[in-house]
Amino acid sequence: MRLIMVRHGLPLRVDGPTETVPTAAADPGLAADGVRQAQQVADFLAAERIDEIYSSPLLRAVETASPLANRLSITATLVQEIAEWDSAGPAYVPVEELKKANDPRWQALRQGHFYDPEIDLTAFRAQVVGAVESIIRKHPGGTAVLFTHAGVINAYTGHVLGQDKAFWLALPYSPAYGSITRVIADQRAARSLISVNETGHVRDLL
Repeated sequence: MRLIMVRHGLPLRVDGPTETVPTAAADPGLAADGVRQAQQVADFLAAERIDEIYSSPLLRAVETASPLANRLSITATLVQEIAEWDSAGPAYVPVEELKKANDPRWQALRQGHFYDPEIDLTAFRAQVVGAVESIIRKHPGGTAVLFTHAGVINAYTGHVLGQDKAFWLALPYSPAYGSITRVIADQRAARSLISVNETGHVRDLL
C-alpha cells in the first residue's frame, strides 16, 4: 500500500499558559499561510487515488486535512496516536521562531532530542509506529493519507530507516509545513521510504 504523510500547515503561536487558562494544552489552528498551504496540498493530492484520510486530532492537522477531505468527500478519521509528542504542552512556538531566538528548546531539537525530559522517546516512537502500522494493515493495496506532525514523521521514517535520533531530518526546514513524505508498504512487512519533504506544491509559501 501507499502511505502519504503530510505535515500540517503553519500554525498560530500560542504563548500560554495564561492567568485565565493556566493549565490548558495549546492547540493552535492554522495561520493565514497555513490555510493557503492546506489548500495547495489539496490541489496537489486531489488527482491521486486515495482510499482514506487520517488526521491527528490537533487542530492544526485537522484544518490542514479539511480541504482535501472536502474535495474528495472523505471524512478524516482522527487518530490520537499520531498527535505530536508535545500535544499536552501549554504553549506552541513554531520551530523556526525557536531557531531565530536561539531558544534552548531549539538547541535541544537540533541535537536530535525532545526538549521535554519527561517525554519517553522510545514510548513515543512505539506509539507512532503501532498506529501507522495499524493503518497500513487496513488498506492492503490502497492509499492512505496521514495529516500529522514533524515529530511523528521523524519517528516513523526514522523507524523505517533504523535511525536512532528523535529528529533525524534537518529541522526546521524538513519536514516543512505542508510537505509530503511517501512510504510503500508491502504485505511481507517491507517498508520503503520513497520520498521525504516534497515541497514543490507549497514552495511559494515556505
